[in-house]
This record gives sequence, structure tokens and C-alpha cells, in this order.
Amino acid sequence: MKNKIDLKELWNKQETTTPDAKELFDKIKRLKRNNLYALIATNVALLLTCAFIGFVWYYFQPEMITTKIGIVLAIMAMVLYLFAYNRMIPLLVHVGYDMNNNQCLQQLLKLKEKQLFLQTTILNIYCILLSVGLFLYLIEYALRMELIWAIVSYSVTFLLIVVVWFDFRLRKIKKQQAKINGLIDKLEVLGRQLTTNE
Repeated sequence: MKNKIDLKELWNKQETTTPDAKELFDKIKRLKRNNLYALIATNVALLLTCAFIGFVWYYFQPEMITTKIGIVLAIMAMVLYLFAYNRMIPLLVHVGYDMNNNQCLQQLLKLKEKQLFLQTTILNIYCILLSVGLFLYLIEYALRMELIWAIVSYSVTFLLIVVVWFDFRLRKIKKQQAKINGLIDKLEVLGRQLTTNE
């Protein structure tokens, strides 16, 4: 019995999917546009939150230093996050059909790198500063409560921070990375196919 398998023939018979360049660039444009809208919404939300926190400080005039330090840490966390996040603007505003495959790939790789820095280092600092600020802020008001309500307040706050940290944050990071990795993979496939066709 003769079992000869021609690997070259099998390889040539396999179906390959060539990503459509226009569709791919449309997806990249959509990703960048959505990220830009998210950046604008984040700017508006965090700046309004900072203004509200400043108003609370001015209107209620906290007495304890821990409350004031908590407010400063919360505002500092938001300003730091916005500063780092807004550094992505140059990568989000320019994409078009005038870019070649390699330029678009390089821009996506830079965007991925900045996103990873934002999702790890900056987001960790943001969450730590915000959490510490919130716990310090609550001290003054927890001292005025009955012990059971102070414990409930801190427990609920801690639980919310844990849920945001370990659930929402990780899901958002995975979703963002999956989108950008998928586009990078398709661009690399398109680049290899263009190179072999030349």
C-alpha cells in the first residue's frame, strides 16, 4: 500500500483569505474614531468630576486634613490620567487612505504601545491614588457616623473598588487589546501578501 502525501499540493489547495484593504482601513479608521470619542468623553467626564470635587471642597469646607489630602489625591489622579491619555491624540487624529500599509501598521503598533502603558502603569497609579484619596476623604464623615454605618460605608467603597479593579478594568483591557491585535494581524497578513505579489 502506497501512502504518499504531497505536502506542497495540500498547501497550494488550502484556501487563504486575503483581507480587503479598503475594509481593513475602514476598520482602523473606525477604531481610531471610537478611541478619539472615548478620549473626549473621558476628558469631559473627568474634568467635570474635578470641578464637582472642587465645588464640594469649597462649599462644605472640610475640617480634617485627611479630607483635604483625599480631595487633592483624587484630583491629582484624574489630572495625571488625563495627561497620559491625551498623549494618544496624535495617533488618533491622522489615519487615511493616503497612508501605506507599513505606515498604518507602525501607527497601530505605537497606539498599542501607548494603550498598554495607559492600561498598566497609568491606570494602576490612577486607581491607587483615587482609592487612597477616597478612603482619606471618608474618614471625616465616617467619624460622625455610628460604627456600623462607618463599616458599611468603607465596605461598600472597598467592594466597588475591587469590582472596578478586577472586573471592569480587566474586561475593558481585553476588549481593547483584542480589537487592536486583530487589526495589526490583518495588516501584517496584507503586508506579507503585498510583498510576495511584488
